[in-house]
Amino acid sequence: MTYKCDHGVDLAKPCRECRGIMAVDPVPALAPLDAILDERGKRYGKFTGHSALTQQLKRVMKQHRKANHGPPAWRALADDQRESLEMIQHKVGRILNGDADHIDSWDDIAGYAKLVADRLRGVVER
Repeated sequence: MTYKCDHGVDLAKPCRECRGIMAVDPVPALAPLDAILDERGKRYGKFTGHSALTQQLKRVMKQHRKANHGPPAWRALADDQRESLEMIQHKVGRILNGDADHIDSWDDIAGYAKLVADRLRGVVER
């Protein structure tokens, strides 16, 4: 959703008429927010169900110990690896709790994994 000033200019860009002063409040009204939440609930299921599942998946990752029973493997990961795995679990939670056929969720999983793989290959960060 793009928000525009009274002159039709995207709020992320300067408007000559407004002279840099936003002519509208950038925070959407409650009704559109409710509509967004309703749409997300239909696609991904109830938020409480998604959050319970996702947090359970994240706990398993963070508590897993390697075969030598040392400290959790989670501690050895770089920040981008942790974030990628957490976001992947978030997407897995959406898939399992909601619409498993939503292509964007699958693409997002591949994207988060690719960001880490690219860094490990020395590809310039995006």
